[in-house]
Amino acid sequence: MKVTRLSAYGQISCQPSPANRMMAEFASGFRDGVDINLGVGYVNEETIPAMEIRRALDCVLDNPAKYRQSLNYGGAAGSDNLIDSIRRYMAANKIGGLTDEVLARCRIIIGPNGASSLLESLAHVLPQGIVVTSDPTYYIFINFLERRGFQVLAVPEDDEGIRIDLLDEKLGALGDRLDEITFFYVVTINNPSCAILSNRRRRELIRAASLLSQRLGRRIPLILDRAYEELVHDPEVGTLESGLLSDRHGIVYEIGTLSKVLAPALRIGYMIGQDGSFMEAMVQRTFDAGFSAALINQEMASWLLDHRIGQQLDRVRAGYRRKAEMVRSWVDEYLGDELETASGGRAGFYFYLTLRSVETGEGSRFFRYLTRTTGDPDVDGPADAKGPRVIYIPGEICVHPRGDLAEAGRRQLRISYAFEDLDALRRAMALMKEAIEYARRD
Repeated sequence: MKVTRLSAYGQISCQPSPANRMMAEFASGFRDGVDINLGVGYVNEETIPAMEIRRALDCVLDNPAKYRQSLNYGGAAGSDNLIDSIRRYMAANKIGGLTDEVLARCRIIIGPNGASSLLESLAHVLPQGIVVTSDPTYYIFINFLERRGFQVLAVPEDDEGIRIDLLDEKLGALGDRLDEITFFYVVTINNPSCAILSNRRRRELIRAASLLSQRLGRRIPLILDRAYEELVHDPEVGTLESGLLSDRHGIVYEIGTLSKVLAPALRIGYMIGQDGSFMEAMVQRTFDAGFSAALINQEMASWLLDHRIGQQLDRVRAGYRRKAEMVRSWVDEYLGDELETASGGRAGFYFYLTLRSVETGEGSRFFRYLTRTTGDPDVDGPADAKGPRVIYIPGEICVHPRGDLAEAGRRQLRISYAFEDLDALRRAMALMKEAIEYARRD
């Protein structure tokens, strides 16, 4: 009997993506207290307000008049309670400089399963074509887009985010293919690099997308992924403006999440922007994917935003600030003259490192030393008791393989300082020093 016939997407998806494979390896073979996770972007367990979440559940179940039928199905657009809470939260905390007036002009919808589900929905409701993004890319979403049949135009970034001069250059080089552009997608605090899209660069990006929309005679959505903006912990960064403040043509849509400041397991992601056919299509996609996000989770998140978010934000930011400062000092201490550049450490919980000569890909001596896959028992340890492993994200996964940074990506890596405690983070940097010495002996 012949094998099951698959779609083009299904055929490509038979092979797990690099991120999928690494997360699976982390989940199945990771040894707590021995191996060190700098790769999978889990939040720090100590930042999750477990007791407050338990309290939120009790309060929701004890108040059926406000939180109606919270254990049943909900509407596809999202819980009215949660949407109202998000509006109050953003206005009260001046998130992005948004005001009640600006928020009143926008619609907020809740994704079926976190912010990632909203990204997945984009690939269903927008036509296949060219997606413009920054390089290094958010590799998980970009890999998915390419498996869905989209093409990616990756534009290198600098310290202020995506470079508009290179964007203009690459758009000009498209020639007759310019009309194939479907949407722009930029993570405002980039994953993997944690480069912060400055207010100046943000306005320039919106202007570029607006001019292109006018030239092509149709709205080209600019999706700004704000996943890490509530985690700006360097006080020198200042307020980052919402792209909605500069949007004059109804093309800017911002995606936010409560995963980084509350708990990933709540799976709350939301999108805000001008109402219309695009938003309606996204709501229908949520219904098709599973009717709605879990209503009980939405109502709990609403309660947490109304009663606990202020102190929670302060605690989370302070925790990541301290870790960022310590890890940066250890990066400098242990990687020494092999470190060429380092970005990050001001927001979110990543550093993106470029080494001078040592390659970091999955086949490299550096990677094999840290994963104990060299084949040398003196390095790896016995088969039943291998030495401590350090898991990170190689740069070759993060940069676009056909982009300008493909060669540099071979010497780059993303490390997360969220999940592990400070002792493990310091040990990881010491092991990286050993891996560099091992790689240099080649």
